[in-house]
Amino acid sequence: MEHLPSWLLTQAAAHAHRLVTEHFAEIGARGYHYRLLMPLLDGPASQADLGRRTGIHFSDIVAALNELTGGGYIERRPDPADKRRNVVTITARGRERVKELAATAAAIQEELLAPLNAAERTELVRLLTLLRAGAAAG
Repeated sequence: MEHLPSWLLTQAAAHAHRLVTEHFAEIGARGYHYRLLMPLLDGPASQADLGRRTGIHFSDIVAALNELTGGGYIERRPDPADKRRNVVTITARGRERVKELAATAAAIQEELLAPLNAAERTELVRLLTLLRAGAAAG
């Protein structure tokens, strides 16, 4: 199996997922929190827009937004132009949380990519980006 790229990618992805889960849990967060807060730094967004931008399924978005609201990191209000939509806005506390989450994400990347030198890391990101683009196109 070790010669199959699909198997190697699956094993590396499982390791990366473990690191993300463990390190974010240490600070009372989940990876979804970072993925949702980051785009809100650019301004408010609807829940549906956040789902499209982050690739998080709608049912998971609702749960994660509930957690972020409970922590005081975001506010959700009905859209004045369309009461059926919620507009999500990051709070000052949320902006501080993003800094903490970004530092944790950087530490995760360092641990995950420790076996690689800088050039290898750049090449890995380039290759993974190509694979992701190919998957999105097909």
